Amino acid sequence: MKNRTAVVTGASSGIGKGIATMLLAEQCRVVVNGRTITGVFPPSDRLVSNDHDLTDPATPSLLLDDACLCFGECDYLFVNAGVFASGMIGDIDIEKICDMARLKVETSYRLIYTFLKYFKERGKGHIFITSSVLGTKVRETAGAYAGCNYALEALAEALRMELADTDIQITCLEPGLVKTGLHRDWKVPPSVLLNISDTLMPEDIAAAVKDIIAKPAHIRIPRYMILPKGHRI
Repeated sequence: MKNRTAVVTGASSGIGKGIATMLLAEQCRVVVNGRTITGVFPPSDRLVSNDHDLTDPATPSLLLDDACLCFGECDYLFVNAGVFASGMIGDIDIEKICDMARLKVETSYRLIYTFLKYFKERGKGHIFITSSVLGTKVRETAGAYAGCNYALEALAEALRMELADTDIQITCLEPGLVKTGLHRDWKVPPSVLLNISDTLMPEDIAAAVKDIIAKPAHIRIPRYMILPKGHRI
């Protein structure tokens, strides 16, 4: 990863921050994006902070421009930004559900296709998409969230097939319960609600990314599920 360039969305906290921190420690050059990204990382000549709104259709191109103009190229895209809206039928906030779909699906699709066109011209690149174990399974009250992740998984699998004989890779990360701010508004913590004895940390997901990147170039890892002890889903 040394002297390679990555763009990381959702880098203000949680998994995105964990991945960006790992990349910087590995001497990677990183463009970090988040609405509250200012001050999250110490200044560095290998770091560019970008607080543009991901729901703005212009933002994907601006992030790619930041990478290319500041560092000359881009090697990795990490699609991390997201929220978790769920609830019973009688309690669901449909506006929050639609906002989640726009951020998790629409903005992710825009990012992925924008960077893929660049990677196609360059002849190489790797896109990491933070999905979820709920991109492969469903549970009650979380159908909309699972559906957003299913949409990411479907796109990733189609793109993997389209790019199968190239040096462009697509990997979906499918973590179970991770200790982040994603559940900050839950009245009951998910570990208690779902009876999960352990939780993953963002650093665990970053370590998985490091492991994937270290694989020989001919190896493809389209899906990487990582669960904590006690997660029975």
